[in-house]
Amino acid sequence: MRLSLFQADAEPGAPHRNLDRLERAAAEATGLGSALLVGPEMGLTGYDIGAAAVRALAEPADGPMAARVAAIAQRHGIAMLYGYPERGEDGAVYNAAQLIGADGRPLLNQRKTHLYGDLDRGSFAPGGDAFPTAEVGGMRVGVAICYDVEFPELVRRHALAGVDALLVPTALMAPYEIVATTIVPARAFEKGIFVAYANRCGSEGTLRYCGLSSVAAPDGSLLARAGDGEALLTVDLDPALRRIGTHLADRRPDLYGAVSSAPGKGGS
Repeated sequence: MRLSLFQADAEPGAPHRNLDRLERAAAEATGLGSALLVGPEMGLTGYDIGAAAVRALAEPADGPMAARVAAIAQRHGIAMLYGYPERGEDGAVYNAAQLIGADGRPLLNQRKTHLYGDLDRGSFAPGGDAFPTAEVGGMRVGVAICYDVEFPELVRRHALAGVDALLVPTALMAPYEIVATTIVPARAFEKGIFVAYANRCGSEGTLRYCGLSSVAAPDGSLLARAGDGEALLTVDLDPALRRIGTHLADRRPDLYGAVSSAPGKGGS
């Protein structure tokens, strides 16, 4: 499968203009033969925009932003993963990412489960125990949002569910470049999957995003990496590479019970 990552800045609080930019990226990715375009975390509205603005812009998963993305996907014949603030049926607001198929139909919606600091906790509710997968371009994909990929247990769960590629919309800021340069390829290697990490660039509020979007292969190698400016990365994913790793086959679940225990509850 050919996949494109859209590393982009976002205009805070301006979904229509951000959608215009996303459509231009979709047109370019389609021209390059990509089956899937992945955008950054909260790419349609901005991320560090304050709780009041997040709540005002939040929409249901089938809201106007989703309808516009579906129209773009259909027009260009490409599946698209985009980040947005989701207003849930319970009235809570979630940091979410939705995958729309090339036919304009929704394939999955994922809510961020691990909230980072006051910025996340002040604006969003944590997602629950739901990790859907979907097929795009003959590959099984799942989604983790930003901080989620830093938890190996969650990424392992996706790998055990048969995911070939984990798609990660993110808004990684300086000085945490180590996540992009070290953790992302380590997750790909230890789980035997592709990890496609689509970051923001530029500045917003108190944050300076570090870019470095990348696609890591199951052998830990980088297929592509962006710099710190706007970029469209396009790579081919070969599912045969998933056979390289041995970790899934050699794991010992009987030894890992303490991993899921609260601190201080699982022994020394």
